[in-house]
This record gives sequence, structure tokens and C-alpha cells, in this order.
Amino acid sequence: MSRTSLPIAGHAIAPVQPATTAPGWPVLRLGFRPFYLAAASFALPAIPLWVALFLGQWNLTMALPTLLWHAHEMLFGFAIAVILGFLLTAVKAWTGLATPRGASLGALALLWLAARVAAVTGPYALYAVLDLLLLLLVAAVLTTLLLRARNRRNLPLAAMLMLLALANGAFHLAMIGTLEIFPLTPLYAALSLIVMIESVIAGRVIPAFTMSATPGLKLNVRASVERATLALTALALLLWVLAPAAVGWNMASGLAFSLAAVAHVLRLLQWRPAMTRHRPILWILHVAYAWIPLGLALLAAAQFGWVANSAGVHALAIGATAGLIMGMITRTARGHTGRTLQVSRPEIVAYVLVMIAAAVRVLLPLAVPQWLPLALVIAAAAWSVAFAIYLFIYTPWLLKTRFDGKDG
Repeated sequence: MSRTSLPIAGHAIAPVQPATTAPGWPVLRLGFRPFYLAAASFALPAIPLWVALFLGQWNLTMALPTLLWHAHEMLFGFAIAVILGFLLTAVKAWTGLATPRGASLGALALLWLAARVAAVTGPYALYAVLDLLLLLLVAAVLTTLLLRARNRRNLPLAAMLMLLALANGAFHLAMIGTLEIFPLTPLYAALSLIVMIESVIAGRVIPAFTMSATPGLKLNVRASVERATLALTALALLLWVLAPAAVGWNMASGLAFSLAAVAHVLRLLQWRPAMTRHRPILWILHVAYAWIPLGLALLAAAQFGWVANSAGVHALAIGATAGLIMGMITRTARGHTGRTLQVSRPEIVAYVLVMIAAAVRVLLPLAVPQWLPLALVIAAAAWSVAFAIYLFIYTPWLLKTRFDGKDG
């Protein structure tokens, strides 16, 4: 197994022998292929569509109110597609056991697509069932594989998929009136779980990638900082989602967010981000990760009543989540299609555009609130061009056999 093939968990990778003959459609040979394509293809039009709906430039009847469609689909449509593609690929490397491929992988991808279509066309019951089924199926498959391989270290990631399915179920129950909660609450829970997944995976891959690309570099990553960062982040996000909206609880949540933000800064500094400035495929991960402490700090400020909650939400959703996604779907797709881990100039432009989209969407409305419509248009344009670049470069690679002829 080459170094490009997802040393993702900081865990010994089980040997997986490449097939001498790679059968079937290349796009259905490994999970990252259809799901990365699906995520990028959805991301490109979804944000401009949302902005057009929000600004009243277009009318469209959906199964969901447009605000909730936007929030839900960027989490459970876009981000979840990448997470599933990533894990369906990584678990094969971690366990040496085959993950879904061929017809079974195609069925999962079609299930994802059917849910996205049903979100717009309805009926709502069909949308909810399709949307819930995908996460439950993949979580069950990955849990079974990890247990068979006795790979308990990565079981928490499968458990987080189950929790995401639970949050998604709570959202749909709230929408049909069965569960009396504000529908945004389970979406905040989903964003929190995604941030926790990012925090766990980033702690494994970013230092490892940085050291492997920098000869002689040995990072001093303290376990105490790692544990404190994850614990404080989990506490802050838990309070944010579950604590009642009262002054005392808001103060406690704000303090927890503040401490978590500081911990993430200390954690990032341990990884020596300045060492990556000449390696775009690395610096995008460091810069995107830096949005996590910024997002947590903005959520702390929101608990104190200083800024709107949406500033922190979008810092985590665009800056951290989309930034890390763009970094990982380029790196892992390059590695798993047999290509070098050196990105081209257009890919660097895509990295920069995603960071511009985050900065404009988060910071411009904070500075000049009445410029929110302008911020949305600029951010949507930057976002869409970034994913158009990704699709232009990577679609042929993801649809064809590996460059080195191996299976996968």
C-alpha cells in the first residue's frame, strides 16, 4: 500500500492486495469515486440556487422550507456524501476487508441521489425515508467491518455516523410535528458531530501529512493537548445543542467555546503550519482547520450576545468543513487514482476560492451587516467556481481506471 493510500487513522494499515484484473465500472470500484463526484456536482449548483431563493430571484416549491432545505442539504447532502465516500475508502485500508463496490456501491450512490431529488420534488415522507436509510445502511456496513477486523480504534467514527442518523431522524420528526423541537436544533447537532469528526481525523492526518512531506521534521504533538482539545470541543458543542437558552447556560456555553477555541489554536501551532506554505495540498488543510477555532470563538461571542449565531455556524460549515473537504477530496482522489500528491495551479485557485467564499460570507456581514446580499452573491460565485474546477479536473480521473493500473 503506497503512502498515498489513506494513512488516515494513524493506525497500521492492513495489507490489501490489488486485483490483477479490475472488473466493473471504475467509478464503482471504491467509495470515494461516486460520492466525491456526487458531492461536488451537488455543491456547484446548490449554493447559487439557495442564494437566488433567499434573495427572491427565483421561486421553487420544495418538500422543505428553503432555509431548512439549505441547512439540511449542505450537511446531509454535501458533507455527508464526502464523509461516506471517505470512510468507505478508508475502512478498506484500515481493515483489509472489502467495502461495497459495483452494484452495491452504485445502489448507495443512487439512494443518495434519490434523497436529493425527493428533497425538491417530495413527497416529504418519501424524502425522509430515503434520506435516513443511506446513513443507517453505511453505518451498519462500516460497523460490521470494523468489528470483524477487531479494529476498535475506529469504531467511534462509525458511532458518529449512527449519531448523525439519529440527528437526521430527529430533524425529520420535528418537521412532521412528531417531535416538539426547533428543527434547527438537530441540524446544529449534525454540524457539531461533523466538526468532531473533522477534529478527530485532522489530528491523525494533518501532523502525519506535514511530517511526511517535510524531510527531517518531527512534530512534538502532546497527547494532553489532543485530549483536552477534543474534550472541550465536545463539551462546548453539547452545551450549545442541548442546554436551555438561559443566561447562565449561555455563559457556560460561551466559556466552553472560548476554551475550546484556545485549545484548537494551541493544537494547530503544534503542527507547525508555517512549514507547509510552499505545499498547497498541505496548507489548505492547515488553513481550513484554523476556521475551527475561529468558528468556536464566534459561537462564544454569539452566546454572549455580541454577534449573530450564523457567523460561527458558517465559519464551521464553509471555512472548516468545505475547506477540509476540498483539501481531502483532492489529496485522497489523487492518491487513490495513482497520481502524485502535487496539485496544479487550477486546484490551488479552487483552494483559494473556497477560503474566499468563507471569508466573505462570515466576515463581510459582521463588518457591514447591510452588505449581506452582496456577501452571499460573492461567496456563492467563489464557491461554485471552486467546485467547477474540481469537477473539470477530477471527473475524468474518477470515471477511469487508476493511472497506475491497480484496482481501486
